[in-house]
Amino acid sequence: MNEKVFTNAKIVLANEVVHGSLKIANGKIEDISTRNVSISSALDMDGDLLLPGLVELHTDNLEKHMTPRPKTEWPSVAAVVSHDSQVASAGITTVFDAIAVGDVNEGSSRVKRLEEMVGSLVHANRENLLRADHLIHLRCEVSYADMAPALDKLSKNNLVRMLSVMDHTPGQRQFVSLDAYYIYYQGKYGLSDGEMEKFISERRQDQERYSQKNRKYVVGTAHDNGFALASHDDATETHVEEAVSDGMTVAEFPTTLEAARSSHNSGLAVMMGGPNVVRGKSHSGNVSAGELAKEGYLDIISSDYVPHSLLHAAMLLYEDFDAYDLPKSIQTVTKTPAERVGLTDRGEIALGKRADLIHVHHSHHHPVVRGVWREGNRVS
Repeated sequence: MNEKVFTNAKIVLANEVVHGSLKIANGKIEDISTRNVSISSALDMDGDLLLPGLVELHTDNLEKHMTPRPKTEWPSVAAVVSHDSQVASAGITTVFDAIAVGDVNEGSSRVKRLEEMVGSLVHANRENLLRADHLIHLRCEVSYADMAPALDKLSKNNLVRMLSVMDHTPGQRQFVSLDAYYIYYQGKYGLSDGEMEKFISERRQDQERYSQKNRKYVVGTAHDNGFALASHDDATETHVEEAVSDGMTVAEFPTTLEAARSSHNSGLAVMMGGPNVVRGKSHSGNVSAGELAKEGYLDIISSDYVPHSLLHAAMLLYEDFDAYDLPKSIQTVTKTPAERVGLTDRGEIALGKRADLIHVHHSHHHPVVRGVWREGNRVS
């Protein structure tokens, strides 16, 4: 029956922490007890934490493995396997790989290797090469001219479960500040001042031509296919009102306290990056996740570009912010993200749920993952 018993564990449930034992069978949680057991086959947690497997809704970490250095393209299936190993070792048992559909630079690796990235994820999944459960989150750049036909083709893939709308044009959302836009993109692409002025002018033209109709297309595609739908980089109450009107359920990385408050109060789950929590600030100069946590507006954490930041950030919420006890902190990386994308079979330790579990040893500010199980099978 593929049974396993964990004993002498601090088991983090949805609303409390119990010290005791847990039994799994056939990939699901079969029993939770407040007593320890002494059978020889039991896995002794030595008083460490037993948590639900982490659920990641937005990481572009795969891109770093596809292009580990500038102008260095790695074989795509090998990149997927390497990315998966890093994800699983971080305690992430369900991961939505956030793949950009379009970019502000038509010649970027994101554009050139888009179908290859998706195809390699499908291949690796089919060939049983992956430790974590991988699904796809398509990040749709609405100012990109060819976004709609690309999305139409990719949306037929059965790994796709989530869409989000992005607008990275100057003066919009994440880059309301042109100074920040200059610093980010001039540094990224090595443009001269004159080239940067031309780049900005072209991006603004793209935004005027394509953004409104492309956003409508993304929203319609999500609703037609039953995909979860997220806004991205909302900065104002008007942005939030538009997200609510479009039927979105997640607000990814709001850039201001105003937008986060409005999103949270409107029923959208506010997602912020783990690196923002760990570093104590946004890498692009926007609102800090800590500021939102102080107000209780932070609902979901994403590892974004550092997989191990997911658990680290959740534990920092517990240790540093009064609004978050341990169960509530862990919910930001397990139950809440799972529920917001319709995965009701996982995300918490409860009878009948998937046995996606992680063994965590924790000292102040430094959680260490010592074991990871996906549907009862050890994967790390």
